[in-house]
Amino acid sequence: MIARRVLVGSALAAPAVFAAGRATAQEMVLRAVSVFQEGTAFSRPFEAFVQKVNEEGRGLVRINFIGGPRAMPPFEIGNAIRNGVIDMANTSSAFYANLLPAANAIRLSTRPWSEIRANGGWDLLNRLHNERTNSWYLARHGSEIPFHLYTTREISGPDLRGWTIRTTPTYSAFFTALGANLVTTPPGEVYTALERGVVNGYGWPAVGIFDLGWHERTRFRVDPGFYSVDVSLQINLRRWQAMRDEQRAFLTQTAAWLEAGETERARTQIAAEFARMEQVGIRVITFQGADRERWLNTAAEAGWAEIAQQAPEHAAELRRLLAA
Repeated sequence: MIARRVLVGSALAAPAVFAAGRATAQEMVLRAVSVFQEGTAFSRPFEAFVQKVNEEGRGLVRINFIGGPRAMPPFEIGNAIRNGVIDMANTSSAFYANLLPAANAIRLSTRPWSEIRANGGWDLLNRLHNERTNSWYLARHGSEIPFHLYTTREISGPDLRGWTIRTTPTYSAFFTALGANLVTTPPGEVYTALERGVVNGYGWPAVGIFDLGWHERTRFRVDPGFYSVDVSLQINLRRWQAMRDEQRAFLTQTAAWLEAGETERARTQIAAEFARMEQVGIRVITFQGADRERWLNTAAEAGWAEIAQQAPEHAAELRRLLAA
């Protein structure tokens, strides 16, 4: 069963609407976990969302944030949401693509998320999440933060033959298309892999390497960035359907607040992170001209070819709605 859509616009009602009846209505408590460690770059926006919900939604909705990977292994969170073991997750498609391969397309989006909300892209993604992961796709953050390749030695062009790169499913097809040997490790093992020379580089977003200490073993960042971060707030679908209209409206309104601050938040985060990289001596290698075009085109085409294999019934429509 597909949940009735709650429009963002309808959630912009006056606070008095939410306040009405709180004294007698039952507050809904949502148990939440994050695939990211608390206090790190992709957990902080979620933690701000939790704080805002808990401050402004008293008597209506409260989020009990249990914690990050120490509370639940990240790759178990997709099933936990689907089965109702938890009510809410701050997660990314890389951790539940086994349940919904089409979710890998989110990282390939090049249209602004606000446009995807308006053109039917969010409706399709939410329907797929409803059907395959039993979740309501509440919000996305990180959408304006690109990924980069970081290396321990200099690279002369978009050719990774002879390189060993730590990867995740997010960019495996891209790095494979450029000839790299791939190593998959949990984030907690990347520092050691760099230290021992097991890998020459890794893919990661424009922010977050300092949270993990990887800057100590990183010498270069490759520009331009590619793809975009897809961190989402999801709620178990049955839990969402069990809410009263005012509870769903309040959460939708707060999700709109989170997404509305994305541009400024991303700009600030990236500027601070890049300045810090420069301070610690991480040099920038910028592909230009034909190298730049090959780099970006290979990223896009390898990514969409993978989606066509993983989710052939939805690939064309997803590309039309998500990619400019």
